[in-house]
Amino acid sequence: MTDPRPDLGRLRIDRNAADPSPRRALAWTLGLAATAAVFIAVVFFYFRGSAGTAVTVARVEVSGGGGGAAGITANGYVVARTRASVSSRVSGRLARLAVEEGSRVRRGEVMAELDNADYTAAVAQAVAESLRAEASLSEARAQRAQFTRDLARAKDLLAKNLEASRTVEDLESQLAGAEARVRVQEAQIGAAIAGIAFARANLDNTFIRAPFDGTILRKDAEVGEVVAPVATGGGLTRGAVVTMADLGTLEVEVDVNEAYIAQIRGAQPTRIVLDAYPQAQFTGRVRQIVPTADRQRATVQVKVSIMDKDPRILPEMGARVEFLDSAATKGSAAPPRLFIPAEAVQTDGGATVVWVVREGIVTKTTIEAGPVSGGRREVRTGLSGGETIVLNPPSGMANGDRVNVTPK
Repeated sequence: MTDPRPDLGRLRIDRNAADPSPRRALAWTLGLAATAAVFIAVVFFYFRGSAGTAVTVARVEVSGGGGGAAGITANGYVVARTRASVSSRVSGRLARLAVEEGSRVRRGEVMAELDNADYTAAVAQAVAESLRAEASLSEARAQRAQFTRDLARAKDLLAKNLEASRTVEDLESQLAGAEARVRVQEAQIGAAIAGIAFARANLDNTFIRAPFDGTILRKDAEVGEVVAPVATGGGLTRGAVVTMADLGTLEVEVDVNEAYIAQIRGAQPTRIVLDAYPQAQFTGRVRQIVPTADRQRATVQVKVSIMDKDPRILPEMGARVEFLDSAATKGSAAPPRLFIPAEAVQTDGGATVVWVVREGIVTKTTIEAGPVSGGRREVRTGLSGGETIVLNPPSGMANGDRVNVTPK
């Protein structure tokens, strides 16, 4: 009869068999990691695709329409019409400098002085020569007077037959010589006076004076340096002592594309905006259209007087001049004009195109653009105004691309 109870002695644990639970855990871990990586990649590429290419954009500017708006725009610099690099008229070592940058001077005011001891001595010598010439003239005049008296007495005696005629003739010759010596000494006096004037002029030239009322812009030499009317080079001699300008004559010089110069006229009103103060506007007026063009750049220089006197306006500042439309100036409605930055325009197969951004998607648009003026181009056809366009479009951009815009 078989015993129904299990034989527990036959049960054994195989110590060499591998435990399946760690393998299963490792498989689960690797699976979760792969899934997470795929998820992260999908999310990354999704959001990157949603953001698109980063581009800088600007809006199409609408000008005109009767609001006194600008037409042609040109860039240039503020300059002083009255400006001078003041140098000495004689060579010498700078002994004194009485001005600094920003100093205001009046016409004729002494700004600097050269070492002038030798010129002072020359004046003293010229004065001494003049005194000696005056003494010689007095002596010559005294001799002439004596010969005149002797001749008169001799003639009286000759009339009474008490004097020989030869004596009278000798006295007449001596008087003529005395007259000549007087004239010589008078000429010497004139030369001595001229010598004094020359020496004093040289001495005065050692004082460097302001040629007009103005403001010192720059010191070109320091005390102890040698200055001369013309710099000799090598860094040993200075050709100018100071540079000054009359800030009341400031104006803006701009280069206008020759395609637009026919629209510029004398005394035309303008609006001036300085790069240093972009929020401030100053009124101006066309003073001169230079009667020649720059062949290389195809531009004509226009000089615009600044009507508003403001201490913030300084020479060499960058400025943008907007020439106001004639119709807008008279108060009538001028047709609107569209302008875009020049860097937004590309050439594609002979066509002029820009990239317009709408809801983050770019579209290539063909336009007709005018020449560059002041960093802008007029759009004659293809745009209506107010559109957002891409500046410096990257290569490879295609219609329908998504972009991430950054305003200029």
